[in-house]
Amino acid sequence: MNTNASAITNEPIVLRSDDGGVTTLTLNRPKQFNALSMEMLDALQAALDAIAGDPSVRVVVIGAHGKAFCPGHDLKEMLANRTQEFIGGLFDRCCEVMMSITRMPQLVIARVHGIATAAGCQLVASCDLAVASTEARFATSGINFGLFCATPGVAVSRNVARKQALEMLMLGEFIDAPTALGWGLVNRVVPPEQLDSAVRELAELLLSKPQAVVTAGKKFFYRQIEMDMEPAYRLASEVITSNMLGPDALEGVSAFVEKRKPNWHVK
Repeated sequence: MNTNASAITNEPIVLRSDDGGVTTLTLNRPKQFNALSMEMLDALQAALDAIAGDPSVRVVVIGAHGKAFCPGHDLKEMLANRTQEFIGGLFDRCCEVMMSITRMPQLVIARVHGIATAAGCQLVASCDLAVASTEARFATSGINFGLFCATPGVAVSRNVARKQALEMLMLGEFIDAPTALGWGLVNRVVPPEQLDSAVRELAELLLSKPQAVVTAGKKFFYRQIEMDMEPAYRLASEVITSNMLGPDALEGVSAFVEKRKPNWHVK
C-alpha cells in the first residue's frame, strides 16, 4: 500500500480491494489526514455492512493513504455545524461504525502507518488486532482542546489498563508505537518497510484457522468480556460444548491424533 498516494478527483473516499479472502479498506482523504467527516463515516459504514454479509471475506484490513492514519473527527466540519442535531448525529454515527467492527463476523486488523489520534485512536482500539509502524504515534488529545475524548475512551479503556487509559485521556500526550505495544493498544510494531508484510502475515495466520470457529470465537469474546465471571463461564461452557460437538473440532482433534494437517470445512 502506498501511504504517500493522493486521492484523485472522483476517487472514493474509502477504497476497497480484495485479495484471496482479505479485504482492505483504505481511508482516502490524505489532504485532510483522513479526518472522519460525516461523509467518511457513511462510506466506512456502508463498506463494513457490505463486507459483513460477504462470506468470501475472511479478514478485513483498515489502512489509510497519506501521512496520517487518522487524526479523529473533522474539526472544521464540526465548527461549521455546531448544532445538537449534527454533532450528536456525528458521534452516534461514529459509535455505530466502531460497534460494526466489533459485531461483524470477520476479524479486523488496523494497519497503522502514521498518527492515530482521538477518534482515529478509537478506530485502532476498536479493531480486533492492530499492526503499527515504528513511525506511528497515538493520542486521545481532545483534553488539550477543551473536549474530553469520551467516545474514544470507551474503546481505549477496553484495550489498555486503567492507569494507562486515564493517562492518555487526561494528559492528551502522544505515545509512540513501542509504548502502545507495551500498553496493549497494538499487537505488533515493525519498521515502515515491513508493515505490509507483517499485516499480511497476520492475515494469513487467520486464514489458516477454521472460519466458523473464528467467527464464533469473536462473537463469544466480545459477549463475555462485559460479563461477570459466573455468567461468562456459563456462556463459555455452552460455546465450547457446541464447538466440540461440531465438525471443525472433530476434524481438528482427529488430525492431531492422526498426526496430519486438518482439512477445514470452508463455507
